[in-house]
Amino acid sequence: MKNGVQPTHARWTGMVPVDDTALAVTDTGGGGVPVIYANGHTATQGYWRHVIGGLGAGWRHITYDMRARGKSRRSADYSFETNVRDVDVVLAARGVQRAVVVGWSYGAFVAAYWASRNPARAIGAVLVEGAQPHDWLDAAMEQRIRKLFRRVSWILPLLRPTGLTPRMSADQIATSNIELGKIARKNVLGPVLDDITVPARYVVASGASFGSKGDEQERIRASLDEVVERNPNIKISAKVASNHDHIVRKDFRAIADAVREVAAIDRGRR
Repeated sequence: MKNGVQPTHARWTGMVPVDDTALAVTDTGGGGVPVIYANGHTATQGYWRHVIGGLGAGWRHITYDMRARGKSRRSADYSFETNVRDVDVVLAARGVQRAVVVGWSYGAFVAAYWASRNPARAIGAVLVEGAQPHDWLDAAMEQRIRKLFRRVSWILPLLRPTGLTPRMSADQIATSNIELGKIARKNVLGPVLDDITVPARYVVASGASFGSKGDEQERIRASLDEVVERNPNIKISAKVASNHDHIVRKDFRAIADAVREVAAIDRGRR
């Protein structure tokens, strides 16, 4: 930035190599505040188009497909830690020093961890229907997850050409979900959220998600009351009517508003 003017960057789409794979990345360019988006567990970067449209002009949007999702290539490592590190890889490849990080579902956990570890680089974080500390994983739930993905394993190869499912096996997807359950535990995620020193805003949905039963999702969301009570940097920006799976498409305006809010707080601090 020179004389308070953000340099303008050209639009770019391509592959960013990392470890044994390469990530499909899109950078809209421009001179606005950079926003990087972390996807849901099996989602692709295309899911963010409504949020990007809702924000309008004046922002630099960086989207990417996680390993084996969308147009990104397969990898030998689908661990949560690789996904957190890949945020740094994408930003470095695009020459971005500071950004708002926005994550939905699985991506909200990625965004929370990245913001907690990078206070000098995170303008703020918007956590959409995820990063809620709750001990929801036990032996019975683990079996349920594995059973669910074994049951749908036959259809995964059929859906891959459409981009609706990752190029991962059913067992790999189940293992990744189970790992997330361990990361979501109060004694694991709680300290991460407590360490966030940049403005962070939650956007939460109502109702259930794929694979959940009864009021499971609402009990998980209730954990945020303690989070915002402990950390004044974190607030719930909105609770919207749509459910977990449809929130990015149906309530994109609430997500866009939360992005504007954290960026405005950052400007006020500088």
